[in-house]
Amino acid sequence: MKIRAAIAAVLTALLLIGCGHAEARIGAKPPRDPVDRRIDAFLRRTLPDGPTGTVMAARGNKLVHCAGFHPRRAGNDCDTVYDVMSITKQFTAAAVLKLEAMGRLKVSDRLSTHLGADGAIVPPDKRGITLHQLLTHTSGLPEGLGDDYEPVSRRQLIQRALRADLRPDRGFHYSNLGYSLLAAVVEHASGLPYERFLATRLFEPAGMRHTGYVLPRWDRDKIAVEYDARGRSQGTPLDHPWADDGPYWNLRGNGGMLSTARDTFAWHRALSRGSGKGGVLPKAQLRKLFTPYVREPGGSGSYGYGWAFADTRVGRAAWHNGGNDWSFASTGRTITGDGITVFWVTNTAYRGGRWNLETLEEDITFGLANYLSRRS
Repeated sequence: MKIRAAIAAVLTALLLIGCGHAEARIGAKPPRDPVDRRIDAFLRRTLPDGPTGTVMAARGNKLVHCAGFHPRRAGNDCDTVYDVMSITKQFTAAAVLKLEAMGRLKVSDRLSTHLGADGAIVPPDKRGITLHQLLTHTSGLPEGLGDDYEPVSRRQLIQRALRADLRPDRGFHYSNLGYSLLAAVVEHASGLPYERFLATRLFEPAGMRHTGYVLPRWDRDKIAVEYDARGRSQGTPLDHPWADDGPYWNLRGNGGMLSTARDTFAWHRALSRGSGKGGVLPKAQLRKLFTPYVREPGGSGSYGYGWAFADTRVGRAAWHNGGNDWSFASTGRTITGDGITVFWVTNTAYRGGRWNLETLEEDITFGLANYLSRRS
């Protein structure tokens, strides 16, 4: 899972775009989804011929564009299911804040408060780590402890994390491991499995019917097939080694969530509504979710709870992206201004000698963000 500080400068207005290679068996685009002809033309001009994916763009609570590109070839659309990778972290962060609003924990709690209650022996060097530090990647824990698909249980992950060497400083160091530990905390504090808590307390209230690991009733023909840089099929995310209840714990909580562009728009609306109908978090927790707490090294961006931040021409922007060896996704929303939100996802991010869609991210984002900011 990776997140690039370079995009912070690009997220001038943030959009949702999609660039991937979905298989032809994915279903057809719903006829009523909005397609902005200028966005469609921009994507055709900017993207190379070959990759396919889905793009969603919205202003405020109005969906402006939600469609695939090269859809005649691939059939990708607003309801195609993709792995959103490290964008999963914002769901984990929201789950922690939901539990805080419910009085089950505080972000100032020490990790040992929750893991120790589950019987783990927390060594002295890790007893002072707080949930806030896990959320902001300032715990000193390493980025990860193994392959995403290694069959690691919850207990094994916790044991390995507690034995891991900490970095000598507690500055920002991106840690997938930290977010997997947060998923374990969610389970302890809620008394529910991680995905079940997200489904009942976040996704269902937000109207997100096609987001999760294994709980949604997936139409497998709607799940995008991923391709590597040589064009070889890697299957769908569900074809990789998983436990019966979702990914193994090197991935759980920090990545691997499946979702659609339509559900991403629903999530954006839920975060805009506070604790009202269709909302998911009270205002106090929303302020925490969208507060930059720590500077990211090597740039002007900051990191909060599952979101990165940048000051742009249209105001403060929150964003995150994710990637693996085959796919790439990016999501962002303005905190102030016109409420522009963007999301793009591709399940063929790379093709040797022909394209690397990460390198086009700035061009695509600038163009679509500028269009959305001018659109009346």
